[in-house]
Amino acid sequence: MARVFENVLVFDGTGSSPFPGEVRIEGNRIAAVAKGSHKISQEGAEVIDGQGATLMPGLCEPHAHITYPDMLKLRELGDTPPEEHVFVTMHNARKMLDAGFTSLYSAASSKPRTEVVVRNEINAGRIPGPRFRAASPEIVSTGGLGDERQLHMYHQGIELIADGADEVRRTVRMCIREGVDQIKINISGDNFVRLGQDGACTYTEEEVKAAADEANERGVWLSCHSRADKSVRMALKFGFRVLYHCEHSTDATLDLIEAAKDRIFLAPAIGANYRLAHHAQEWGITHDVAERMGVFKTIEQTAQTYNKLRKRGVRVLPGGDYGFIWNPIGTNARDLEYFVNLFGYTPAETLSAATMLGGQIMGMPDLGLIKEGFLADLLLVDGDPTADIKILQDQDNLLMIMKDGAYHKAPRPRRKAGKGSARAREMADA
Repeated sequence: MARVFENVLVFDGTGSSPFPGEVRIEGNRIAAVAKGSHKISQEGAEVIDGQGATLMPGLCEPHAHITYPDMLKLRELGDTPPEEHVFVTMHNARKMLDAGFTSLYSAASSKPRTEVVVRNEINAGRIPGPRFRAASPEIVSTGGLGDERQLHMYHQGIELIADGADEVRRTVRMCIREGVDQIKINISGDNFVRLGQDGACTYTEEEVKAAADEANERGVWLSCHSRADKSVRMALKFGFRVLYHCEHSTDATLDLIEAAKDRIFLAPAIGANYRLAHHAQEWGITHDVAERMGVFKTIEQTAQTYNKLRKRGVRVLPGGDYGFIWNPIGTNARDLEYFVNLFGYTPAETLSAATMLGGQIMGMPDLGLIKEGFLADLLLVDGDPTADIKILQDQDNLLMIMKDGAYHKAPRPRRKAGKGSARAREMADA
């Protein structure tokens, strides 16, 4: 069925100001976009009166962890049996779509095939969920971020332990065999696990090169946990596509990032640390505990680094590391607000990063914009998120969610339709 959205404010994803207009959908594609009213044929179409609401592309989460069960500690991932973990992931996929995220780029699965099988079920149309790029578990060195083992007792978290170039190569090959879209390597440590390790590398260049050689040879993307400056440099040297965190980057390393900006993507994943610092008291993370963990220092360094990267025009996307008890799955739109408040982005720039750049990180050149010929992954929002980006945190403001031209959430009227409808019509008439 063809559908025409009229009387809407169109945020097209480019970062330009929204405009009053109309959009026609045919099948799973955007067939026409027009400014003003009565410009697009409604013949043979269902007509949806947006009542002045904002029509925008669906959001992309660039650092998704939908195998995370809103946990307190990483070892809870190992305690979850594989069968139950599939259901956790399925439910989380739906939560993300309910929250307006129509595409997910994973930053690691908890088990080798969990995300692969859920991705396949979504693609087959048997379960609801966003478009999904599935990842390997985090490939980790002994003592690196994610190694939950103790000498006297075995524990498992999100990791696959691999030491030495040959073992790293074998692990990468195994994950590719099982069908992942990308490989995740933890090149650096993290204060979340051990204070002072966020500035340390946990893999050698030889080991990182072995992973990269295998992935690049077999056409699989590479992403990495890279807080330490040296880890960022290694990731750039060996062709990693997505770099997470990077807050310890020196100005010289920022120069290297800028030089590679047309082939890489960054995501700071600030939400996990911000929530840990300010909203985790009931789970024992008081202000003093967070300070001892270095969380406030990490937030400050991240803000400094990403204010610089914004000015350099690097492709940086909001989101990441949701799935802990203090920042549960489905609340990922909070990171949009942090981009504005901490990194200096405008709401329109932030939304463009979450939509247009989302299509790019997904490797889909016809996704992430409201543009003729693009895929119809769309949200109808009660209000203007370029004026108040926080409205996307309330799912009641999502009047419609469309993925691939089909309703996940059918359109419903605005709660304050009169005011918005009049504004849109006045702008259209002008």
